[in-house]
Order: sequence, then structure tokens, then C-alpha cells
Amino acid sequence: MTRFVIPLIAVVLFFLEPIFSLFSPIEQNGELFVFVPRFLIVYLIFIAAYYSRQRAILYGLILGLLYDMYHIDIIGLYTFMYPLICYLSTLVIRQIQRHTLTVMVLSLVMIVLLEILSYFFASVIALTSIDFNEFLTSRLVPTVIANSIFIVMFGWTFKQITLKRFSQKQAGF
Repeated sequence: MTRFVIPLIAVVLFFLEPIFSLFSPIEQNGELFVFVPRFLIVYLIFIAAYYSRQRAILYGLILGLLYDMYHIDIIGLYTFMYPLICYLSTLVIRQIQRHTLTVMVLSLVMIVLLEILSYFFASVIALTSIDFNEFLTSRLVPTVIANSIFIVMFGWTFKQITLKRFSQKQAGF
């Protein structure tokens, strides 16, 4: 039963993201601020750091394909970017210590990378008409702030869950 905990949490986070996106945009002094919950990619980075790079990439591929079909109707964007972010995270984690705080900061950096790649892709195929400065102030900064709150709240829990499953896997369970 415990072997299904990690994919089950990933699926739950996948379905929680659109629920939390209902709280966005937020209007402050006549300006709209959009935050995009990136709970799933944060969890995938923790899986890549503490459990298995291959599993994180596989989950990223499957859930990225579902994300493409469920959210943006363009198949391939997140199917490519989620595994790429997981792979890049493991490359960075190999070079630095796997401390919880460093993985949390790495998650934020990878969210920034994911958002910038998403913006550039959307601007190339003309899905968005906002300029980069507006994207930076009205979308990227609120997204980083909202996701940093999520990471602070759940980062340690994600680490404990993935480490527990890793130790069970090593013991043969």
C-alpha cells in the first residue's frame, strides 16, 4: 500500500492546482496579480531529489501530458517541460547538498524557469500579448510568492514522505 502513496499525492496535487487557481487573479490598487499554483512540479522536484530521478521524470511525463490535455489543449508543452525540470533538478542536486532548504530554493528557481519557458512559448505562438515586464510584475512575482508559501508549508513533509518510501524501497518493500 505504501508504494502507491507517492503517485497518489502527485495525482491529488494535480487536481488541487486548478482549485487554488480559482483564487487568482487578485486585484490590488487597480492592478491584477495572477499567481499560478505549481504544486505538482514542486513535489516532482522533491521526488527527484530524495527518491528517484527516473520516477520523477516518468511522473512528470505522464502528468505533464495530462496537464497539457486538461489545462491548455496543446499537447507537448508540459509533457516536455515537467521531465526537463525534473532532470535539471537532479543535475543541480548532484552538485550541492540535499538539504531541505536547498531543495526548497531549487524548487523556486525551477518554478521561475518553468514560468519563463511557458511565457516564451506562449509569446512565440501568440497565445499571450503581454510584454515581459508586465509578465514579471503581474504574474511571475506573485507566482513565486504563492508557491514559496506552499513550499515552506509542505516541503519538509514531502521530504519525509519521499525519504520514507526510499528507505522502504531499499529494504525491499
